Amino acid sequence: MSQEIRILLIDDEAAIRDIIKINLKSQGYKIDAAVSGQMGLAKAVEFHPHLIILDLGLPDMNGYEVLKEFRKWTSVPIIILTVNDDEATKVRLLDAGADDYLTKPFGAPELLARIRVGLRHNEFKEATPVFRSGDLEVDLNQKRVSVDGRPVRLTNTEFEVLSRLVRENGKVVSQSVLLKQIWGHHAEDQSHYLRIYIKHLRTKIEKDPSKPKHIVTESGVGYRII
Repeated sequence: MSQEIRILLIDDEAAIRDIIKINLKSQGYKIDAAVSGQMGLAKAVEFHPHLIILDLGLPDMNGYEVLKEFRKWTSVPIIILTVNDDEATKVRLLDAGADDYLTKPFGAPELLARIRVGLRHNEFKEATPVFRSGDLEVDLNQKRVSVDGRPVRLTNTEFEVLSRLVRENGKVVSQSVLLKQIWGHHAEDQSHYLRIYIKHLRTKIEKDPSKPKHIVTESGVGYRII
């Protein structure tokens, strides 16, 4: 399985990049590397990694900002490399969407173990900003939606709901999770918000909104995009 897995490494320190690449290639992983945040974001779109290793100290962007950009369109595991070992940094990383972190210096066995855990949790999904299913295409990076090649205009909130489903495509996303992610903790019991936006989305992207083919309701649980 590891021979099919792509890992993107974003780190501007050549020595660390070389060591990590050697160790990962020895395990059969396919590796691509970037030396800056912008380069890493661009490479991810083309490389479709199953996991990302991201250093916080990049020359062009703060690693937190790179992390937030990735989380706009992908849920693949992201392991952060950092020299900070304080609790506040760890909490901030996890809140921003990191799956794990390693404090420099670290050993290759620990990194490989963290990678294996991340991949198991991810079920080997790859990072890609474009979701296609039948007549529907959603580009999370460009924030574009089309049906049968025709652009569909969505409000910001409609796109946010759709993008949350797309990032977990094939999986059921509970109503409470969607409400919390989009409207905040105070809205977890306000399911009518969500029903309204799901109805609007179906009107815009489904050929027959009364018999949806893309956004499926899982009764009593939530929604799933297929």
